[in-house]
Amino acid sequence: MPKILRIINRFNLGGPTFNAALLTRYLSPDYDTLLIGGKEQESEESSQFILDDLGIKPQLIAEMQRDIGIKNDRAAYLKVKQIIKEYKPDIIHTHASKAGAIGRSAGIAYGKAKMVHTFHGHVFHSYFGKFKTNVYKNIERALALKSDRIIAISEIQKLELSEKYRICTADKIAVIPLGFDLSKFNEDNENKRLNFRKKYHIADDEVAIGIIGRLVPIKNHKLFLDSIKHISDKTNQKIRVFIVGDGSESASLKKYTKEIGLNFLDELPSHNQTALIHFTSWIKDIDHVNAGMDIIALSSLNEGTPVSLIEAQASGKPVISTKVGGVSNIIRPNETGLLVNDNSVKSFSEQLIKLIEDQELRTKMGKLGWENVREKYHYTRLVNDMKSLYAEILN
Repeated sequence: MPKILRIINRFNLGGPTFNAALLTRYLSPDYDTLLIGGKEQESEESSQFILDDLGIKPQLIAEMQRDIGIKNDRAAYLKVKQIIKEYKPDIIHTHASKAGAIGRSAGIAYGKAKMVHTFHGHVFHSYFGKFKTNVYKNIERALALKSDRIIAISEIQKLELSEKYRICTADKIAVIPLGFDLSKFNEDNENKRLNFRKKYHIADDEVAIGIIGRLVPIKNHKLFLDSIKHISDKTNQKIRVFIVGDGSESASLKKYTKEIGLNFLDELPSHNQTALIHFTSWIKDIDHVNAGMDIIALSSLNEGTPVSLIEAQASGKPVISTKVGGVSNIIRPNETGLLVNDNSVKSFSEQLIKLIEDQELRTKMGKLGWENVREKYHYTRLVNDMKSLYAEILN
């Protein structure tokens, strides 16, 4: 039985963990897989419940952390190198940048395994300055030369990697979209909606808008908050806004919310409390959140394939997003959601207010969402695609 060493950046809640876990579980019994990775950061939600549900016991590399650090990165490299030596994998499959750099470097030293790397996103714009970005590009180009296959999670990402950033040639890149168990997002949504809205005292005539993800600069929450401010001055429709997630920008976003004149709560409201904005931190049962919402938003500067928009469509909710990264590959524009071509408050607000004030449009888009994602992003499709790729490179 071929052996797969699967390496992810860290076990935080997000697309890479879901996919690594599902592949680890469902490629069996055709492949034996060892899953390893770093620990989530303090501001991130742990993905341990995903691993527990699937019966997976990964190996933790404590030194593999998000930030670059010579001491920790070297220690992580040596640990991965030792694991490779003992496990003797046929394929080393890395997911995302840090795991890709450390895992493939150790794999090159080993020299006896095929190497596959998945770009779940990239850091080639909107993260760093020009010099640092060029350093990362050159590292990725060097590692790609030693990789047997590169996986992009969307056709747009493939074009970016091969033509825009010239990481490798197009013939080395396979497009394998993400896959999830989406069934829970389309089950018992009426009861989930009633319970969520009761918990937060959301009236039937209020439109609830959610944005789900890490509170970090790349997610550009200020654009979303500025748009809510603009809309609140323009519409008579009652709205309630939920910022679900946590991260390094949490305190500054709350401060900014106050500065632009929007009231907020960062705890569960009591019966006599009201607020336009709710900072909820992480909520594990995102299917309950989506059921309670009327619109799901995303305002990012850069994305790979945003999980929150896939889950929103599976929940039958219309979405609005900036047109970045692989977003265009997962939304049917003007059918399951609205896309904003620039990062202006005016553009984002104009599109968002269309959804807020048109219940018929929201309902129509929501119904098409499940149809759009149910097969394309199901984990069985992901597993079958990956089996075919592995068979190809091993042969």
